Amino acid sequence: MSLAFRFRRLVLVVVLAFVPALAVAALPAGVTRVTSVEGVDEYRLANGLVVLLFADPTKPTTTVDVTYKVGSRYEDYGETGMAHLLEHMVFKGTPSIPSVFAELGRRGMEFNGNTSYDRTTYFETFTASTESLDWVLMMEAERMTRSTFSKAELDSEMTVVRNEYENGENQPQSVLWKRMAGVAFDWHNYGKPTIGARSDIENVPFERLRAFYAKYYEPDNAVLTVAGKFDAEPTLAAIAKYFGAIPKPARVLPKLYTVEPVQDGQRTVVVRRVAGTQWLGALFHLPQGANPDATAFEALAEIMTVEPAGRLYKALVEGGKASKVENWTFEQRDPGFVIFWAQVPPDQSIDAARDTLLATLYDVGARPITAAELDRVRIKAQKDFDDTINDPQQMAVALADSIAQGDWRLFFIHRDRWRKLTAADVTRVATEWLKPSNLTIGMFLPESKPDRAPATAAVDIPALVRNYKGDPPIAAGEAFDPTPANLEARTERLQLPNGMKVALLPKKTRGETVQFEIRLDMGDIASLRNSTPASSLTAAMLERGTTKHDRQAFEDLLDKLRAKLDIGGGGATVTATATTVRASVPDVLRLAAEALREPAFVPSEFEQLKRERLTALEQSRTDPTALARRGAARAGNPYPPDDVRYTPTLDEEIARVKATDLAAVKAFHAKFYGASHAELAVVGDFDAATVKPLLRELFGTFQAAAPYTRVPQPYYPTAAAPVTFETPDKANAAMFGRLSMRLNDQSADYAALLVANRVLGGDSDSRIFQRIRVREGLSYAVGTAVQPASIDDNSTLALYAIFAPQNLPKVQQATAAELARAQEGGFEEREITAAKKALLEERRIARAQDDVLTASLVQQEYLGRTWSESARIDAAIAAVTVESANAAVRKYVDPKGIAFAYAGDFAKK
Repeated sequence: MSLAFRFRRLVLVVVLAFVPALAVAALPAGVTRVTSVEGVDEYRLANGLVVLLFADPTKPTTTVDVTYKVGSRYEDYGETGMAHLLEHMVFKGTPSIPSVFAELGRRGMEFNGNTSYDRTTYFETFTASTESLDWVLMMEAERMTRSTFSKAELDSEMTVVRNEYENGENQPQSVLWKRMAGVAFDWHNYGKPTIGARSDIENVPFERLRAFYAKYYEPDNAVLTVAGKFDAEPTLAAIAKYFGAIPKPARVLPKLYTVEPVQDGQRTVVVRRVAGTQWLGALFHLPQGANPDATAFEALAEIMTVEPAGRLYKALVEGGKASKVENWTFEQRDPGFVIFWAQVPPDQSIDAARDTLLATLYDVGARPITAAELDRVRIKAQKDFDDTINDPQQMAVALADSIAQGDWRLFFIHRDRWRKLTAADVTRVATEWLKPSNLTIGMFLPESKPDRAPATAAVDIPALVRNYKGDPPIAAGEAFDPTPANLEARTERLQLPNGMKVALLPKKTRGETVQFEIRLDMGDIASLRNSTPASSLTAAMLERGTTKHDRQAFEDLLDKLRAKLDIGGGGATVTATATTVRASVPDVLRLAAEALREPAFVPSEFEQLKRERLTALEQSRTDPTALARRGAARAGNPYPPDDVRYTPTLDEEIARVKATDLAAVKAFHAKFYGASHAELAVVGDFDAATVKPLLRELFGTFQAAAPYTRVPQPYYPTAAAPVTFETPDKANAAMFGRLSMRLNDQSADYAALLVANRVLGGDSDSRIFQRIRVREGLSYAVGTAVQPASIDDNSTLALYAIFAPQNLPKVQQATAAELARAQEGGFEEREITAAKKALLEERRIARAQDDVLTASLVQQEYLGRTWSESARIDAAIAAVTVESANAAVRKYVDPKGIAFAYAGDFAKK
């Protein structure tokens, strides 16, 4: 939780544009249909609950989202953080569900809750079935008004939330954000962080929390969204059954009336704490999210920070004064704010960066925004809207923010405003709002004639959305059954003349979306000696311009093609992943091939990349999570420093990055890049007959100079004395443990170990999670994970936790106790049964996600496997017994072999 998915016979589903709403034969008693916009149908129950249905029968999953119109904006004095704390508490239990947290984990559902200034949202995603949907609706209806959390549970969960608060205190940017907002707002609650004050988290009276729950968790203050695959008529009947039985509350919700006055002078905040890098922020107040000017300002923020054409990016990053720029835009129910950020390396002047940042922002009046600048970010925004509408889960979550702003239809209105936006609009809002009197960054300066941002009248949202129709609903693709058998029946495999292996899985998708992934395998142990970090820097340079397109032209072309392309890697592999639409597949494949084969290696781009890498490494010096993770990864490593399998110390890695020049990167590319040992997979709405000859053209002659032999990863023991790193002035600590195990995913014990890990620490219903987080309240994030090998017998078990430094002995003791309990007493039948069911459900959900399918096909081609392997593992999981699970954990999970690393302010605590 945070403060923030076959069969040979196919069923084609066609959604006609002129159909205004879901076909429902007869509405259940007490349910009224309100309106319909672009496939989203609104209903209302007699008790005031708003219901949104967004059907997509092509998705094998269903998402249920419940949004309560309450967030930190609604908290009174002494209640800061209460909305977020309550979000945690309603996962405890209901009259029929002893632990919602554990039950969701047991069912293998994807779920979360998050709280913001204006709303609290919960969602669950699961394989579409009447049984699962009925259970989720029942559960959400029960916890709406009948959550049973107790004083004892609050006492335990309070320390978990406090640990989450402490984790945020470790992040310099997060700390500065909270301080800036507190200075920028005099009266409005947007000046208080949603996580709340530590004292309020620790001392909130139980009765006050229950009263807050009773006031705001009622049907007339909530919106229920069901999206994905479901039948409308029985779904409405179930909603009427479970939610309609909740009486309309007699209480009247309080009307919030605080209005933040227009800021009347520049403000300053300085934070002095331990950190590895400098951060600079410039905060400006904005109009409310429903105001048209908010859309213009969102475009302005992107124009300023988009890489590499953004004005701030060019002035600060390319100008050598910062390593990174970005914006955080908060479009809220009431007037919100934007922060322009710059990360400044410790050896650079933050004063110079501040002066350049402000001069660039204030220069819009003299250098108006151009149509080309606006079109660049508009294309990105439109693709984001398209991607959201094409994905029911994303759509359900996105509607939550529009609901918080005043009405769900604002989502479509906001999209429409992006279409109509002009460069003149963007220039105007910049000159009206980007001014010193509206800024929180510097000193107070008196002025005889204050130049203030305009005061705006509240938007009449009901009038704005009344009779809004929007675009016709998007036509859906096919209803695809992602079983291993159907996946294999639909997959075509081939090999290019140079040896590159290809897997193609064409299928109709919503919005004609397509994904592909390319993986190049390179080198051997001998040829890859002393190749790091040149290998990872080479991969990172591929998106920064080619011999045919400079970096900006390359990025612009991707945007026009409605595509995203990410390239990364290091050591013996580099991977390029892309998402696009049917019409753009050939051009995006050409761009990917161009990046892999013809990088420009521009010297200025390489220097920027090195600055970014070095700044991130320096920042990790004081990051407990990064230090503990690296410490555990180094345990037992038997390789010399020049070996590609060696894990360097932080100082070693920094020295290597500094020593690597552009000549080394060019040499690595010339020697190792080629597709003779490579894998490629394409999944989605594409024409295989067109793609196959194109792949031969683009990659069939792509050969590497150096031969390829897989770098082996043999087992080596990880047993080592614990390593401790001191991180002064960090409120949160981290633990990582690593255990090497002699097995791989072909071993007879593999499925049993997966099930055993699930019970031990693999999810929210596991033993370690339930003890350390739920019962003892020591950690916000804690658990275990199996990282399987596929060839060598060298799988890994990872253990992790974050916690307050003073709780280190308790976390160590609880972890050791649960490991010993698993070894000595084993697991129970009910635990194994639940874990098997949850694992199989998670695997079904994963096979419904095209990105997972694409990555799986690439791995299959590399290993010479098919989808039958997925079916085999499913069957093996189903066959696991309590005896085999207990034998696996006793055989492989040796507590004495775990290498632990800890990082935190232990000396102070």
